[in-house]
Amino acid sequence: MTSNRVVVTGIGVVSPLGLDRDTTWASLLAGDSGMGPIASFDPEGYQTTFAAEVKDFDPEGLVGRKQARRMDRFVQLASAATFEAVDGAGITITPENCNRVSVMIASGIGGIITLSQQVGVLDDRGPSRISPFLVPMMLPDMASGQVSMLLGAKGANYSTVSACSSAADTIGVAFEALRRGDVDIALTGGSEAAICPIGVAGFNACQALSRRNDDPEHASRPFDADRDGFVLGEGAAILVLETVDSAIGRGAQPIVEMVGYGSTADAYHITQPAPEGEGAARAMQNALNQAQLTPGDIEYINAHGTSTPLNDKFETMAVKKVFDEDAYRIPISSTKSMTGHLLGASGALEAAVTSMVISSSQIPPTMNLETSDPECDLDYTPNAARTGRVGAAMSNSFGFGGHNASLVFQEWVE
Repeated sequence: MTSNRVVVTGIGVVSPLGLDRDTTWASLLAGDSGMGPIASFDPEGYQTTFAAEVKDFDPEGLVGRKQARRMDRFVQLASAATFEAVDGAGITITPENCNRVSVMIASGIGGIITLSQQVGVLDDRGPSRISPFLVPMMLPDMASGQVSMLLGAKGANYSTVSACSSAADTIGVAFEALRRGDVDIALTGGSEAAICPIGVAGFNACQALSRRNDDPEHASRPFDADRDGFVLGEGAAILVLETVDSAIGRGAQPIVEMVGYGSTADAYHITQPAPEGEGAARAMQNALNQAQLTPGDIEYINAHGTSTPLNDKFETMAVKKVFDEDAYRIPISSTKSMTGHLLGASGALEAAVTSMVISSSQIPPTMNLETSDPECDLDYTPNAARTGRVGAAMSNSFGFGGHNASLVFQEWVE
């Protein structure tokens, strides 16, 4: 069976910290916070009144007014991140290569803003006033679909849905397709925009969100003893994955190489992780096995690190199970402490961050880690970035429904 090497040649990001990759990266290294009071709707009366929103985003300037109005916000964000990634990779999609370019962009929730708005129209004005674009705007696959149309990419096109593991799983699926030789290039990642009344109320109802309304900038505090829930975020991140032959053939410079993907199920509970992170540990080990790396080879982990009591505790236990004594040596960070939790897009943003850690030899911090938790006793890179070579790194994503996904990247060596 064909087993191509796969590299990352482009990265695009739209996040609560910035509208592009470089701005987001600089803010992460500076320890900036993307959290603040909700501006997209009036949150008075909600248990949580803050989030990590994307600021000053102009979709009409991106795709035009008419097209923007036919896209849910998660599709608009995905389009912007994809354009940046494609431009950075120096890719031109033509009639000659379009069948070999795949688009795989995940969303855990899809067009919940459009759906909730149209339910309001139905209640207030009746069924005859529902938008004919409701269904195509709410479908989670529409980021992939719309991007493929905008760019003319005709390779395999779909979205995986595995809650907060969605983007990591989609990147993994794209990786496997490239290894098999199904396509030469994959535009892959995730996008999410769920900061709306029903989104906030729903996550409040299942006790998932932080309620530090008086101090939103410090509300996301992964691995801290006083953590009380995650901060809802939005945004998109896209990686250009490419076979080595394709990248070298067109003179592209790889950023990093992707070498491993592991995915497992807890088969335990709809929202709680399996005890002691059993499923997460298997995903990490599977990714290491495929990468043909040992625990001693990994020099950084971007943790799922949601700032919820159970996730952070069990992810720590899972890391210890897989890495044993090396667990105490490896710098770990949860960049959700600055970006909030992008739900189905989080794995894509964090895969992008992991790639940039390797390529830049800089490690972003876990912010707001102030009070030690004896059950979270690893090196979480507290409150300040570090500089140091990272040859290989892992990014973890876990989701409601018992989904676990781990991705492994390493330095590009021809």
